[in-house]
Amino acid sequence: MPAPRPLARPADARALVLDMDGVLWRGAAPLPGLGSLFRAVRARGLPVVLATNNASLPPEAFVERLAGFGVAVAPAEILTSAQATALHLAHDTPPGTPVVTIGEEGVCRALTDVGLTLTDDPAGARVVVCGMDRGLTWQKLATATLAIRAGARFLGTNPDLTFPTERGLVHGNGAVLAALRAATGVAPEIVGKPEPLMYRLAAERLGVAPEHTLAVGDRLDTDILGAHRAGMPSVLVLSGVSRAEEVAAAPAPPTFVLPDVGALADALLSPA
Repeated sequence: MPAPRPLARPADARALVLDMDGVLWRGAAPLPGLGSLFRAVRARGLPVVLATNNASLPPEAFVERLAGFGVAVAPAEILTSAQATALHLAHDTPPGTPVVTIGEEGVCRALTDVGLTLTDDPAGARVVVCGMDRGLTWQKLATATLAIRAGARFLGTNPDLTFPTERGLVHGNGAVLAALRAATGVAPEIVGKPEPLMYRLAAERLGVAPEHTLAVGDRLDTDILGAHRAGMPSVLVLSGVSRAEEVAAAPAPPTFVLPDVGALADALLSPA
């Protein structure tokens, strides 16, 4: 994929794709500039999709969290890696196919919404989907391992090795995928960022060409690399995982680097 044609400045964007964890909030705390960003987006009339690798929650939960921060968004403006995984499976997996899941409500809801059936029977499962699961147990790992070793298709909603919280970085879904890969010898099929599918789904919702859509994220290895693969210019905000000193060595550097979404709000409203 050639590098996306760079925008001269963020204000030239016709639409936005925003990551959430590490960009809009960290754990339960909003990050600086959250309200300013959405005031700028609404003032400009920019269509926006909030696309997150976080598969644990359904869209309505993200809407509720943002409402608690004083920001109003619609469920249709939310796209999770769980939804992307379910849509991806729905293209070539018959309704009713039994799926073993590691994941929370977001994963389970997304899969059943497209007509797939959840199961705890590893012998009957045809698919294993693994997303972040804060209720992860030995039994869940064992069931997934047995299903994969029996031939079930193995998908990971996202490969993030770490997850930002108020306490610091903790293990992410990629760490669990690594454990399952070690136990089975099978590499998972990754749906979320840095694979381009989520950005392509977002662009379809936005109705704006990728080269005119600005992707905003805090991780060089997922958000920014995924945007590059999808042909979108990008902004790295330094409020989450990646640091400014890492940009020079990144295989797909961002188009812009800003301290946080408050600075992005200012940039979006900057006169020509």
